[in-house]
Amino acid sequence: MTSSDHQLNSQILGSLPVVNSFLDRLGVNRLLDDAVPADPRSHLPPALVLGVVLRSVIEERMPLYALREWVAERDPTLLGLPDPDAAALLNDDRVGRALERLFDADRAKLQTAIVVQAIRKFNIDCSEFHNDSTSLTFAGNYRAADGGMRRGQPTAKITFGHNKDHRSDLKQLLWILTVSADGAVPVHYSVDDGNTADTETHIDTWNLLQQLAGRPDFLYVADSKLCTHDNMAHINREHGRFLTILPRTRSEDATFREWIQTHTPEWQMIRQDVGRDGQPDAYFMVEAPWPSGEGFRVAWVLSSAKARHDADSRQSRIAQASGRLDALRERLLSPKARIRTREGADDVARAILRETDTADWFTVRLGENTEHRYRQTVRGRPGASTTYRRDDHTRILLTWEVREDRVANDAKADGMFPLITNCRDLALGELLERYKYQPFLEHRHQQFKSGLHVTPMWLKNVDRIEGFLFLDFIALLVRSLIEHEIRGRMNDHDITTLPIYPEHRDCPAPTAERILTIFAPIQRHHLLTNGRLVQTFEPEFNSNQRRLLRLLDLSPSVYRATA
Repeated sequence: MTSSDHQLNSQILGSLPVVNSFLDRLGVNRLLDDAVPADPRSHLPPALVLGVVLRSVIEERMPLYALREWVAERDPTLLGLPDPDAAALLNDDRVGRALERLFDADRAKLQTAIVVQAIRKFNIDCSEFHNDSTSLTFAGNYRAADGGMRRGQPTAKITFGHNKDHRSDLKQLLWILTVSADGAVPVHYSVDDGNTADTETHIDTWNLLQQLAGRPDFLYVADSKLCTHDNMAHINREHGRFLTILPRTRSEDATFREWIQTHTPEWQMIRQDVGRDGQPDAYFMVEAPWPSGEGFRVAWVLSSAKARHDADSRQSRIAQASGRLDALRERLLSPKARIRTREGADDVARAILRETDTADWFTVRLGENTEHRYRQTVRGRPGASTTYRRDDHTRILLTWEVREDRVANDAKADGMFPLITNCRDLALGELLERYKYQPFLEHRHQQFKSGLHVTPMWLKNVDRIEGFLFLDFIALLVRSLIEHEIRGRMNDHDITTLPIYPEHRDCPAPTAERILTIFAPIQRHHLLTNGRLVQTFEPEFNSNQRRLLRLLDLSPSVYRATA
């Protein structure tokens, strides 16, 4: 028997058994089957196609045109496929039609059902939710994504808006995400028009969270866009609880900053950390001397690290503005100066102060200096009869000075920011602790964009885009639950770190990205002789893989082939 009679076929198992265990606990396959029933004419049920796409997004996001190659390398039973040949049916047209079917389904009901399962199966705490939004940018025209109806369903408008990625040249959608304070597990998402103001999204979001939690008294935490009269009044009227930051545009902010010029607040030390600059960061808090205009509680926070940052930022901006004003003065005095009027010079000077945000700290004065020059009216050597004409040359004179009194006044408020809430039962330290959880939500946005590679978006039809974003949300939920389980059991077993970084470096807070990467190399091998299966080599696990499986409460048997 020659070596050519033997053949070794390998199948990538990767993290699919782990992912499947979480999808099974959420009941995703069953819920997709109910929401997107099979069409008798379809070779593959749309729910099955969506399940394959979902697993590829969770494990390794790629363009849809590469889906068949990804599937062909993996065990088809882990993807729910009837046989290996079914991979050939997963073309982008079939996937696109499945996404359209998902768009047509009751996605709100489906989302609620999956999240309720997550809350029940993984014991997610619903006493506190954090909300924030981000921009999903799109390159291209997307003229058809005009916010109109598609087959009786409303669509979001892809258009220009306030882009949080600082890409004002690109159109966008607004992605709104709410997570629990228990591991930052996503519990709700929505997609709105790209030009939707953040202030307009909170009431609808809060109402949906109330239905999800089954009660109104959870704490709703969001950024300063929550701080409008309508938003806060609605939550308070419905017996809800909110916490947000008071924006600088509110009169209460300016009044307090003016008040501290002549008064010394009775600051209370709340906590001490280490700032990003490596220096100590002490937090102090004090109740505001008066409530907000609506009668809500206002508490002020003073951070020593933020105070250093504010002082450095102000100094940097003043130096930048000074340099640009000096350069403008030299340009105005140049014989080739293009700005020849005080109005023009004033416009440029104001633009400099506006762009550097230093208008309150500078006094700019403009004057004129006129030089008289005399020239002969005719050419030639001047003589007794030569006549002259006077030419007047006016130069704009710019002078400026820093208003040290204004700088000193603002320096007294360095490091301060106000929180507003209707919670009277929370101590000052608790208010700060709850609000400081917001960065964990921002980390979910980062995972959504970079880990799941939501952008760039390769799809062009808005209904397919919205269907895909639903799968992205479920993928983010599954990844978050993986982190939630691992970190929770690490805490239960007093495990502070896991050596899962390259070179066995310690990781104190394992991410789903890293966990899935640890399982990625796992394969199963089949030895064939003359086309007949002789032996199956089940995967072997290294110490990290075994430890992670134990922390996920999974047995290595989830990787064994099923008959």
